[in-house]
Amino acid sequence: MELKRVVVTGLGALTPIGNNVEQYWNGLINGISGAAPITYFDATKFKTRFACELKNFDVKDYLNRKDARKMDRFTQYAMVASDEAINDSKLDLEKIDNDRVGVIWGAGIGGLETFQNEVLNFASGDGTPRFNPFFIPKMIADIAPGQISIKYGFRGPNFATVSACASSANALIDAMNYIRLGHADVIVSGGSEAAVTIAGMGGFNSLQALSTRNESPETASRPFDKDRDGFVLGEGAGALILEEYEHAKARGAKIYAELAGGGLSADAYHITAPHPEGLGAKSVMINCLKNAGLKPEDVDAINMHGTSTPLGDIAESKAIEEVFGNHAYNLNINSTKSMTGHLLGAAGAIEAIASILAINHSIVPPTINHFTDDDQIDSKLNFTFNKPQKRTVNVAMSNTFGFGGHNACVLFKKLN
Repeated sequence: MELKRVVVTGLGALTPIGNNVEQYWNGLINGISGAAPITYFDATKFKTRFACELKNFDVKDYLNRKDARKMDRFTQYAMVASDEAINDSKLDLEKIDNDRVGVIWGAGIGGLETFQNEVLNFASGDGTPRFNPFFIPKMIADIAPGQISIKYGFRGPNFATVSACASSANALIDAMNYIRLGHADVIVSGGSEAAVTIAGMGGFNSLQALSTRNESPETASRPFDKDRDGFVLGEGAGALILEEYEHAKARGAKIYAELAGGGLSADAYHITAPHPEGLGAKSVMINCLKNAGLKPEDVDAINMHGTSTPLGDIAESKAIEEVFGNHAYNLNINSTKSMTGHLLGAAGAIEAIASILAINHSIVPPTINHFTDDDQIDSKLNFTFNKPQKRTVNVAMSNTFGFGGHNACVLFKKLN
């Protein structure tokens, strides 16, 4: 059976540095940091008092109040980003076969704020179980793709992927395979997360995973820098319209890039720490290249997982050197998390969008906040520090790794 080709025909983004794709891209190439003091709750007693929240976002500008009240913020974000992507794709919703349009969406945590608030309300009461009737359907991770399908009437494959921070990259790979195998013509895919909450910040602080650079939030996310001290929590959503190539061509769709391959692997090592030699990161990139039928020297750019954690950045850098050999020094590699923070389950989607736009604009966004080289990371690698770099990008790779040792890698190429 010959596998079908998969292309990207629509994009949608809701990020800490821009509330649509155009704003997001402008934020990336201008090196804007999305980190700032937390506004959602009083964080004065927290070890980390800042995050990458959305800016100037009011859900009432996108959804009616009644619908919004039935959704956790992570679902609201999913609706906004998917709407932009669907509109961008210019799909004719009257002509497409809705039985062959699916939604496969990623979320690492789902409705954390809803769960937190319902439990706090119960704990502050007299023991009488008074819960919002929408508690469960607001909280569950699969409600985001469910809500998207309900709005548009898409009756194809519909589910959520959960693999921590690899969730939305996992969703893209699943969606790609469903289209490749002929089970769908179009799939709305991506991911969303809204974990900037009391429970989210408190939980990650207790793991000692977050930066505590409270005096300078905007420089706190500093991947590959000697003085990095943890990641910065972010929120938002990214959506991609994946479409079978002949289906897209037949309707004259604008095609951003081809989703040429995806790879998966497990570290099988530790619940939060990466394998120190980057074995899982190495194998996931090899798997992705094999799946795409490409060689290491075909790749021009890699958006690294690059969270700004002490161990993770070293392990991933080692893995790139092992997979790409001498070609590693010809690559532009970067971490857009230096600007957006870490969007957890939505990271893979927004970083895939950054990779696609790098192909389309021939510009690699920077890794900002680099001040001091780390002698455990090869300084000859081009991390695209502090300024964007112009170059032709025919093939771009994006890595996402999650707690539990989950690794996912997607590869996009310019359509020939």
